[in-house]
Amino acid sequence: MFDALLRKLTAPEPDPLDTSDARLAMAALLVRIARADGEYARDEIARIDKLLAARYGLGPFEVTKLRAEAEALEAEAPDTVRFTRAIKDAVPYEEREGVVENLWEIVLADGARDHEEDALMRLIAPMLGVNDRDSALARQRVEKKA
Repeated sequence: MFDALLRKLTAPEPDPLDTSDARLAMAALLVRIARADGEYARDEIARIDKLLAARYGLGPFEVTKLRAEAEALEAEAPDTVRFTRAIKDAVPYEEREGVVENLWEIVLADGARDHEEDALMRLIAPMLGVNDRDSALARQRVEKKA
């Protein structure tokens, strides 16, 4: 089902993804960060749905379908580097800070920061081209909302 997208993501010099593939890569990255601690909690799933609906203007059925596809892709995809490269190529820098903020929302959705999630965030933010300071500011913005 995701063979073509996985081939694009694993190509040595991948072309930028089209809008629907970039959306799926973003959703899969959200799923990956939610699963990083070994627990894919209801709070995290609900937050993923909320973020996808807001970011892409999707209704409940479209969000559920996108998340289900993202869960399957995340399970099949080889590594986080491919997702971040696809997103970095598809999303302007100003919006990538918003992506990092969305990722922090998932990390903090269950009320606890886990070591595995923190480690993955330290890996993802720089791969998206977002420095540690801006990632920390994004996390602080999310914590203030909570």
